[in-house]
Amino acid sequence: MNDDDHALNWEQAYQQGQTPWDKGQPSPPLRQWLQRHALAGRVLVPGCGLGHDVALLHAEGADAHGLDLAPSAIRLGLEAHPELVGRLHLGDLWQTPEDWQGSFDAVVEHTCFCALPPGLRARYEAVIHGLLKPAGLLIGVWFIHPQMDPGEQGPPFALPLPELESLFAPPRWQVLEDSVPDCGYEGRVGRERLRVLRRLEDHA
Repeated sequence: MNDDDHALNWEQAYQQGQTPWDKGQPSPPLRQWLQRHALAGRVLVPGCGLGHDVALLHAEGADAHGLDLAPSAIRLGLEAHPELVGRLHLGDLWQTPEDWQGSFDAVVEHTCFCALPPGLRARYEAVIHGLLKPAGLLIGVWFIHPQMDPGEQGPPFALPLPELESLFAPPRWQVLEDSVPDCGYEGRVGRERLRVLRRLEDHA
């Protein structure tokens, strides 16, 4: 697949310490959302990196798990968050274990989607839909407007709002919440969108 050819070598980036996406703390909009909502059950964070969001969810009482394809991300994550032993999983989002299908009450999206070449976005939608239980939640801190240097193409890849709306739409998804967070990492306030979606039943 051509889009895979443009993916970063994530393991090399972690080995070399070239990880500007890792801010050393959970997503501020996610933390703010959790202050207003209780999130229980089994929760997955795809592309979890060092697991800061997983650690936050775990501390809040969720059965939280993270998935990343870079071995060094998992290793460094367990060094930073030893309480997450057995919760940070090395693996590929496109090849998750069979028993993960339909097993999660929620998926928390934060910087995984924006790291994917746009041609893989429909595949992401299908995979996440399949991992969630019926009526499960997709809680996304979507990076709508990343700042790019001249000539830079990503990642992160911009996500026009109409594309977000068309990709996660009825009859497969229902929007429950939608807002522009008033908090964020330095330089990111106003450039993200907190949108919570409910997985609807499959339709023929």
